Amino acid sequence: MEDKRYSAAALTLGFCLFVVAARSAFGDVSYSFPEEMKRGSVIGNVAKDLGLDVNRLSARKARIDTEGNRKRYCDINVNTGELTVAERIDREEICSDAVSCVLHCELVLEGPLVLHRITLNIDDVNDNFPSFQRDVIKIELSESVVKGTRFRLDEAHDADIGINTVQNYHLQRNEYFIVSVHSNTDGGVYCELVLDKELDREQQQELTLTLTAVDGGTPPRSGTVVIHVTVLDANDNAPVFSQSVYKVSLPENSPLNTVVLTVSATDADEGANGEITYDFSRISDKARSIFSLDHKTGRVKIIKSLDYEEDSKFEIRIQAMDSFGLKSDTKLSVSVTDVNDNAPVIIMKSIHSPIPEDALIGAEVGIINVQDRDSEKNGQVHCSVQQSVPFKLVPSIKNYYSLVTTGELDRELVSDYNITITASDEGSPPLSSSKTLHLSVADVNDNPPVFEEQSYSAHVKENNKAGSSVCRVAARDPDWRQNGTVVYSLSPSDVSGAPVSSFVSINGDTGVLHAVRSFDYEQLKSFKVLVLARDNGSPPLSSNVSVSVWIGDENDNSPQILYPSPEGHSFMTEMVPKAAQSGSLVSKVIAVDADSGQNAWLSYHMVKATEPGLFTIGEHSGEIRTQRDISESDHMKQNLVLSVRDNGQPSLSVTCTVYLLISDNLAELPELKDMSYEESSSKLTFYLIIALVSVSTFFLTFIIIVLAVRFCHRRKSRLLFDGAVAIPSAYLPPNYAEVEGAGTLRSSYNYDAYLTTGSRTSDFKFITSYSDRTLPADPTLKKTHASVEDLEGFDGAGNDSQFAGVHGFTTLFIPPCLLPLIYPFIQIINEVIPEKE
Repeated sequence: MEDKRYSAAALTLGFCLFVVAARSAFGDVSYSFPEEMKRGSVIGNVAKDLGLDVNRLSARKARIDTEGNRKRYCDINVNTGELTVAERIDREEICSDAVSCVLHCELVLEGPLVLHRITLNIDDVNDNFPSFQRDVIKIELSESVVKGTRFRLDEAHDADIGINTVQNYHLQRNEYFIVSVHSNTDGGVYCELVLDKELDREQQQELTLTLTAVDGGTPPRSGTVVIHVTVLDANDNAPVFSQSVYKVSLPENSPLNTVVLTVSATDADEGANGEITYDFSRISDKARSIFSLDHKTGRVKIIKSLDYEEDSKFEIRIQAMDSFGLKSDTKLSVSVTDVNDNAPVIIMKSIHSPIPEDALIGAEVGIINVQDRDSEKNGQVHCSVQQSVPFKLVPSIKNYYSLVTTGELDRELVSDYNITITASDEGSPPLSSSKTLHLSVADVNDNPPVFEEQSYSAHVKENNKAGSSVCRVAARDPDWRQNGTVVYSLSPSDVSGAPVSSFVSINGDTGVLHAVRSFDYEQLKSFKVLVLARDNGSPPLSSNVSVSVWIGDENDNSPQILYPSPEGHSFMTEMVPKAAQSGSLVSKVIAVDADSGQNAWLSYHMVKATEPGLFTIGEHSGEIRTQRDISESDHMKQNLVLSVRDNGQPSLSVTCTVYLLISDNLAELPELKDMSYEESSSKLTFYLIIALVSVSTFFLTFIIIVLAVRFCHRRKSRLLFDGAVAIPSAYLPPNYAEVEGAGTLRSSYNYDAYLTTGSRTSDFKFITSYSDRTLPADPTLKKTHASVEDLEGFDGAGNDSQFAGVHGFTTLFIPPCLLPLIYPFIQIINEVIPEKE
């Protein structure tokens, strides 16, 4: 029999020295390995056994998950694919007295989600010593006990199982007792003390023996107990239990101090020999912490809460002993039934946060595992998402769910989601639990910058400083960080043939447009700029907007007089008939202003006059008219100093002088000439005499021209104007535009200039008008051809200029038709004559 046990022990030991890996039909794998392996020890190569690619284990986030709340006793090396020991594995702690100790775990792979069930069979190792419940076994025997009487001894408890538990007992050699070993129905062994020689109390009242329990491990382990035998009188009946096995079923929520049952044993002896006490003969440490036994009544109670998920079954041996040490035992089997006392547990296995807002519908966001430690319906769990969010749970493998999107995401509308997941079991009543997941949405550059306005208008005064602010454009981009950072720039274009960058610049960060140069309204009234707003995304998005820049006019141009020519440039005298009546048109001042608007509204004013009250000027028309009838007492020469003023702020003005001669006949001119001549300096007279001699010499040389004099007197040449032309084109400066109601170019009057045919002078002209109130020209006057420059030098106040004396004197003796021939020489003389001191 001992050889058979040793052979079984050797077979079991050999089985524990290697790991057996077997692949199931469903791709699962199981391993058998001994307990108490060191941390990091290799259990097996799970990647090789399952046919997995070792190089992809890390990328697929390979990990080992355990069921329930058990510790994670093993782990996987993602570099080698080996399954290793992660925590100390004590089979006795995990499975107690269970014959088979199995752990279940799962190998989880993501992308795609795959689960492989791994079964771990923990083989027992002989790491526990047999132990007795008490240190001393006291036995009182009557000396009348016959040879061969057997006494049941306490069993030694060994937490190991199988061959590693107690296999044999040895008794210290003595002359009275031997030990007999027997097998229990549950596979264990117990021993009986057998009286081998009759006792004689008179010879020896007490015996002390040592009993050794030996297990079947390699090497074997043992435990001892001292048997103290007291020789008494006879006690020949041992207690007998009412049942050989007691079976009880208890719900796990049984309250403390609940009576499990009461065991009962009887003893046929009477008196002290029939008094029975109860005690645990074999019980695990965990069961001892949960159950208590009343030594006198045999009542078993619960002293610690039961937990079906920890231990669903307990097997306890209870012994009954009389006062003299006779014993018997029974077995108590306690089954714990499940109660729905565990709410589901939601475990986030994987979460992808933040998720890009352009994620496709159905994209996997996370993996959720739901566990319930209860059994059957109490452990059946349903999981769902509570809020109205664009996510849902899709059942995957076993208790795994995939959290996927159900709609399009937009970070600009919702940037964060708090997703509440609720799990409920099917217990009665059902239990549930919730877990809130925070999920952020990552920004994608899907929004171009948008300007606050569809177009912008900026108004800038001319003569602005370079670098001054023109306006500010603003664009908003709802994207985040660099995707929403807006940079402004100018779109390349031309303005009046020049690049737009030579007119304005833009601050790329603030969108403020600055003037690069000072603007001139008279040259440029408005222009358009195209501003580009671009974000810093990848790829960048952009939009543009048109900015219209309007240049405002300032009163920076003084009025310019077109007629008469500004003082110092020409000499012209208007002739006024002595019979002119009040309100007669005498002349007209024509002026323009390069500004616009009210800055170009001109008004005309009389500053100074030789005869105040004789002439008046229209404030808005510039027409000079007689204010009263001309009398004989009025001076023949009239000088009018006129002012032309614009309507700007401040107002700008310019003055001019109009020379008027009150006369009906040019024959009266010599008197005026002589007076002028007397007032000139002697130095000027000297120059005039030289000029007269030169002209006379030239005249004699070209005497032949005299033959044409008579013919020339028959012609009436136009001096300055022809037909309806009021002012020669030489008086109109380029680039002047008439402003409605502002200047004086538009008029109902047209002027023609005439000279009398019989006069010897050509310095004066009459004015004819097509207006009904204009004085008619003298019928004796005839047109003569002359240039406006012929009249330069006469100051209109009776004082001859440098040229007036020469010109006037010459015209007294030279027919008007010869003036065009002589004029170039006169002009040369005028240039060489120095200015009057």
